[in-house]
Amino acid sequence: MAEPSPSAGDRLLLQFAREPVPGRVKTRMLPVLDAEAACALHVALLTHTARQLALVPRCERELWVAGDPAHPALRQARAPGGARPRRQVGADLGERMHHALGTALARAPRAVLVGSDCPALDAAYIEEAFTALATADLVLGPALDGGYVLIGARRLDRRLFDGVPWGTGEVLAQTLARAAALHWEVALLAPLRDIDRPEDLAAWGRAPNAFSAG
Repeated sequence: MAEPSPSAGDRLLLQFAREPVPGRVKTRMLPVLDAEAACALHVALLTHTARQLALVPRCERELWVAGDPAHPALRQARAPGGARPRRQVGADLGERMHHALGTALARAPRAVLVGSDCPALDAAYIEEAFTALATADLVLGPALDGGYVLIGARRLDRRLFDGVPWGTGEVLAQTLARAAALHWEVALLAPLRDIDRPEDLAAWGRAPNAFSAG
């Protein structure tokens, strides 16, 4: 007998984003882009990501914001998939992800968290992550720069996040080492490119709806 399809309450999809404030987002794009253009890029990327997440079936969606979730651009980004606004909690990225995933896993058996910087991350990729969590404890979508664009879990341990050098090329390797120390089964998806630095802009220019947040 075939297993029943998962319901929306079984799968939580979390998107991380920052409140779009010029000078505080996409700062590694400076001075190739000025602060206003970098902020517009950030809004375009997070909106593009939200539209992709809206295409994932049978899951609940939340937009976790560092800053004010009521910002108009963030309200617009939430609209396509009806994502609930949430505020990130924690002193660094690791604490914020641990808190968000812990909150999610208290309500659903599987949770997937993505950033807002990867235009190649689409509904099929996220569906692959949820499928992997049927057997794996942890699923990671590697980034070409040594980080990851997606993390999904059906169990959680703070040691995956404490003391990780966020923003460096060691993030994925350290996370895999920590998961191995926990004797967890990890699934790896295909690596994708984040749009973090000026040399990444060409990849964003080739993406659908590039530089269009509307």
